[in-house]
Amino acid sequence: MLYLNLFQELGSYTACMLGIAILFVLIYEFINGFHDTANSVVTVIYTKALRPQLAVIFSGIFNFFGVFFGGLSVAYSIVHLLPTDLLLNISSANGLKMMFAILLAAIMWNFGTWYYKLPVSSSHTLIGAIIGAGFFSQKFTNISICQALNLSKLLDIFLSLIISPFIGFFLSGILILILRRFWNNKDAHKIHLTPLEREKQDGKKKPPFWIRISLIFSAAGISFSHGANDGQKGIGLIMLMLIGVFPVGFVINMDISTYDIHHSRDAVNNLHEYFENNRNKLKKLIETKPEKNLFAVEYSDINQYIFFEKNKYEECISNVLSKNIYQQSCIILIIEYTSELLSNKRTFYQLNAEERFHLRKSLLFISDIINKIINLPEIPDTDKKFLKNLCRDITYIIEYSPVWIVVIIALSLSLGTMVSWERVAQTIGEKIGKNEMTYAQSLSAQFTSAFSIGIASYTGMPVSTTHVLSSAIAGAVLIDHGEIQKKTVRNIILAWILTLPMSMILSGILYILISKI
Repeated sequence: MLYLNLFQELGSYTACMLGIAILFVLIYEFINGFHDTANSVVTVIYTKALRPQLAVIFSGIFNFFGVFFGGLSVAYSIVHLLPTDLLLNISSANGLKMMFAILLAAIMWNFGTWYYKLPVSSSHTLIGAIIGAGFFSQKFTNISICQALNLSKLLDIFLSLIISPFIGFFLSGILILILRRFWNNKDAHKIHLTPLEREKQDGKKKPPFWIRISLIFSAAGISFSHGANDGQKGIGLIMLMLIGVFPVGFVINMDISTYDIHHSRDAVNNLHEYFENNRNKLKKLIETKPEKNLFAVEYSDINQYIFFEKNKYEECISNVLSKNIYQQSCIILIIEYTSELLSNKRTFYQLNAEERFHLRKSLLFISDIINKIINLPEIPDTDKKFLKNLCRDITYIIEYSPVWIVVIIALSLSLGTMVSWERVAQTIGEKIGKNEMTYAQSLSAQFTSAFSIGIASYTGMPVSTTHVLSSAIAGAVLIDHGEIQKKTVRNIILAWILTLPMSMILSGILYILISKI
């Protein structure tokens, strides 16, 4: 009900455009569902562990659970890819145009590759579209590429997208070797049969009971992990739009409880105490010479921002943050200002629009500082653990999603999972290996994929379910002395390479065209 009241403050045109943009996100997630369904159902279908109709329903249900219970770490990797300032400092109309370009590019590329039966990465597509829109936005916002894109976050995401397929390939290969070594005796040899060999040997079409249970269990794990990772991307997109278009209602969690506000305030106060007690140690790490500064650039007029009375905090916070100052005195000043904003608050509706904006920027600033300090080798492990807990409690205010967003994304992804899955499934199930997959190969690929994607979702790294599973199948087949179809693998790799630049170009072109409307 509170969110309905907030939306009423928007003009009818902006509210309508925002509704259409959210619909586009749901379409993207729906296409993502049937584009990536093959990842979780192909092995159980081709090993005859489940009938196709039952398998896709089963996958849809676990995708829904994955979105609902998967957390928000990946969602905010997407949100932080474009710095919040970029969206907050441009008009709502221009922010919506950027989002339309991103979503249209992602939808067009995903749908096109699905039509041609190519298992490509929805994650690569989305990240590429965001980069393209951010890069081309310089033309309309007069900002540098460093401001248009969060380059450090972008590097982390690139590494996760590039490394994850190789992890899938090698882990799956190792697992198949283990199965060959320890499950190759007379009683357990059936795990290395293909469905056709099983039918010829035992006259049964379905896998042995324990193998079938393992296949179904691992398929559930992939579906859950896929929902937790890919579903969060849709959540992140909607939050990105809402923060950009209507910051007054979404820059912080307006529905947070009084207890949680006080809990976050206590975390900020504990951080202040930590800085006060470790001034000498942190001074060496933060207030170094500019050329050796581990945190930020020097600002010649820093002294004019350091010493302020409390009634001037609001004035100085904007100046300090806009100059990206990281000297210790400024950090303590911002921590004190943040504590002031959180003190004696029962609800965030007691803050005006400017104070909400400043609170978000302050919390992001503090979080960034904490993460930089945690990564320093001089900081002891006990301090790192303490600071990580503080960071989690502090960012709880800004890294959130209303339940209605989680529900609509979960429904879109799970419903998409249940339709039009056959095209990509044929490529993964029939055209990677030259022969039928054995039960062992299927299990190796599925357990590896579920484990890898689950870890990525927990750590907040968006990875490609498609690439991880395709690589895992190829690794299991090759290590198990099988043969792969080089043409198919070559096409998958080519699509993998082209997805990022093509989605960047497509998004950039669309952004320019839409901006002229």
